Amino acid sequence: MLERLARYAIAAPRRIVAVAALFAVAAAVFGVPVIGKLSAGGFADPQAESTRAAEVLSRSFDQGDMQLLIVVSDPAGVMSPAARRVGTEIVTGLRESQHVGEVSSVWTVPPAAAASLRSRDGTAGLIVAGVTGGDKHAQTHAEDLVDALVHDRDGVRVQAGGQAMVNTQITEQSQRDLLVMESIAIPLSFLVLVWVFGGLLAAAIPVVVGVMAILASLAVLRLITMATDVSVFALNLCMAMGLALAIDYTLLMISRYRDELAEGAAAEDALVRTMMTAGRTVVFSATTVALPMSTLVLFPMYFLKSFAYAGVATVVFAAIAALVLAPAVMVLLGDRIGHRRGNAAKPVTQQFWYRSTKFVLRRAAAMGAAVVLLLVLLGLPFTGVKWGFPDDRVLPASASAHQVGDRLRQDFAHDAATDISIVISDADGVSPADLDRFITEVGSVDDVSAVSPPVERDGAMFLRVSSTAPLFSDASAAQLDRLHELAGPGGRQVYLGGVAQTDRDSVDAVAGTLPLVLGLIAAITFFLLFLLTGSVLLPVKAIVLNILSLSAAFGAMVWIFQDGHLGALGTTPTGTLVANIPVLLFCIAFGLSMDYEVFLLSRIREYWLASGRTAADVGESVALGLARTGRVVTAAALVMSISFAALIAANVSFMRMFGLGLTLAVLMDATLVRMVLVPAFMKLMGRWNWWAPAPLARLHDRIGFVDEPLNRKA
Repeated sequence: MLERLARYAIAAPRRIVAVAALFAVAAAVFGVPVIGKLSAGGFADPQAESTRAAEVLSRSFDQGDMQLLIVVSDPAGVMSPAARRVGTEIVTGLRESQHVGEVSSVWTVPPAAAASLRSRDGTAGLIVAGVTGGDKHAQTHAEDLVDALVHDRDGVRVQAGGQAMVNTQITEQSQRDLLVMESIAIPLSFLVLVWVFGGLLAAAIPVVVGVMAILASLAVLRLITMATDVSVFALNLCMAMGLALAIDYTLLMISRYRDELAEGAAAEDALVRTMMTAGRTVVFSATTVALPMSTLVLFPMYFLKSFAYAGVATVVFAAIAALVLAPAVMVLLGDRIGHRRGNAAKPVTQQFWYRSTKFVLRRAAAMGAAVVLLLVLLGLPFTGVKWGFPDDRVLPASASAHQVGDRLRQDFAHDAATDISIVISDADGVSPADLDRFITEVGSVDDVSAVSPPVERDGAMFLRVSSTAPLFSDASAAQLDRLHELAGPGGRQVYLGGVAQTDRDSVDAVAGTLPLVLGLIAAITFFLLFLLTGSVLLPVKAIVLNILSLSAAFGAMVWIFQDGHLGALGTTPTGTLVANIPVLLFCIAFGLSMDYEVFLLSRIREYWLASGRTAADVGESVALGLARTGRVVTAAALVMSISFAALIAANVSFMRMFGLGLTLAVLMDATLVRMVLVPAFMKLMGRWNWWAPAPLARLHDRIGFVDEPLNRKA
C-alpha cells in the first residue's frame, strides 16, 4: 500500500495537492463552527451518587442544573435603597427567565435565612439562582442572563460567579487561549523547522500537513457534538498535537528521503524507499500513539472522553496527511528539498549523535543508574498528591467568577461550596419520628454546623447540611464517610450531593477505571512493539522507562501546582490537583513516548538485521540507529515541546498544568530516556534485546514486520 502511495505521488502530485486543498476547505467550513458548540464541564461521573442527587434536586425541587451566584455590593450597606433596588431588579429578571429555577437573595428570604447571604461587614449581599439546561446549555443561558442583568449601576457593584459563570468564563478564556497558543506555537515551530531543514519550502511542508490534520479533526469533533457532549479543551489538544505530530511524521520522512538521496538513490527510488521504511514507521507510530489515547473513552466523564475523540482523530489525520500529501509536495519541490545544511556530508561515525551514544555505551551501567535515580527523585513529590475538583480558582484572578469565589470564602460567614445536599428520592411514608432521628444523627456528625428543615415535593425530600470542614480536606472526607454510614429515615436510599461528594465520585470513577485502562495500554504497547521488533524484552523495557519518565513530570505538577512552588506559575494553588489531568497526561504522553520509541527501534533494528548479530553488533546497531534518528527525534521533540509549551500560556490553571506536564514529559523522553537510558539498557541486555520464546518467535514470523537487511553501509 505504501509503495502504491509513493508511485501515485510520483505520477500525479498536482492532483493529490488539489484534492487535499478542496478537502481542507470543506473541513474548515464544516469543522470551524464546532468552537461554539463545546462545553466547559464534563469532570463529574454522570452515573455517580452526586449526579443522581443533582438530578432529583433539579427535577423535583427546581434547583437548576448549575448555580449562578451574583454578589451585589454597596459601601452604604446591602440594605441601602440603591442596593435593595438593584438586588430586587436582578431577582425579578432572573425569575422571569424560563431558564432559571429557584432564586433566593438576602432581600427576599426570611430574616433568619438572610444572615448566610450577607457579608460579615454588611456591605455585600448574595443572589443564588439555579440555571437549567445541563452542561451543554446552562452556561449559554447564564451568559445571556449575566449580559442582561449583571452590570454596575447607581453606585452599586454587581459581579457574577458560581459554577454556571465558571463554565462560561472557562469557555471564553479557552477560546482566547487558543488564539494565543496559535500565535506562539506556529511561528516558533516554523522558525525551528527552517533551521532544521535549511530552507523555507521544506519547512512549510509540516505546517501544511499540520493544518490539514487540525481542520479534519475539527470536522470530526463537529460530527461528534451532534451525538454527545464534547469538552472545549479538546480544541487545545487538536491544535497542539496536530502541529506536533505532523512535524514529527513529516520530519521523519523528509530526513529519510534526504538520507536515501545522499546515499546515491534516484529521486523516485528514494521516495519509494522512504515510504517503505519511514512511511511504515509513521503508520506504526500513529497506531502506538492513537491506541493508548483511545482508552480515555472508557472513563465515564466526557471531559476525558473528549480527549480520546480529539486525540485519535488528530493522530489519524496527521498520519494520513503525512503519507498522502507530504510525498506529493516532496515530488513537486524536487531538488529543492533534497539538500540540507550542516555536517550531513560527514561520515555517520564522526557525527555528534554517534559519538555521544558511544560515550554512553562505554558507561552504560553508571549512566543508566544515575538517570534512573534522578527520575525517581523528581517523581517523589507525586507520592503526596491530593485530589480536588476544579472550581472558580482555575480561572485567572481577574475573572469575576474567581473574585466572587474569593469574596464568599473570605467575607461571608458561610461558604455554600462546602454544603452537602442529602436527597431522598422516595420519601413517601417516612414517619416524622424516623425523620427527626435522621436529622438528629446528621447534626451530630463532626463539622456539621446546621441542618436545614426538610423540603418535600413530588414524593422526594432533601435537606441541606452546612459544613465547616474545608473542601478536599481529611475532615471533609471523614465527614462524608460518617454521613454515608447513617441509615436513611425509614430505611430509605439516601444520596449525597455537593462539591465534596462530586469530587469523591470523580476520583472513585477515575480510580475504578484506571486499572483497566493501564492494563490495556500496557497490552497494546507490548503487542505493537513485539510486532515491530520480535522481542519480548524491548516492549517491557519501553513500558518501564516511559512510566519512569512520566513519574518525573507528575512530580513536577504536584510540586508546582499543588504545593505552590515557583508561584504556581501564576495560578492559584488550592492544595489539590484535578484528578482527570494526570490520567489525561499519562494516556497522551505515554503514546507520544512510544512515537519516539518506534522511530528509534525501527532504525536500530534495520542495522541489527544488516549486522552479524553478535554481542559486539548490539552497541554498534544502537549507535548507528541513534545517529540516524537523533537529529530527527531531537528536532521533533523541540517542535513538539513548543506546541505543548504554548499551552502554558493558557489562563485556565489545569490546562497550564497539562501543558507543562506534556512539555516536561516530551523533553525528558527525548533526552534522558532516548539519549541515555535506551542505549544503556540495550547495551546491558546485549543479544537478549531481540529474544523471544520460540512460540512467540514463530508467531512474529507469521504476523510481525520482517525487514530485509539494508545491504549497504551505514
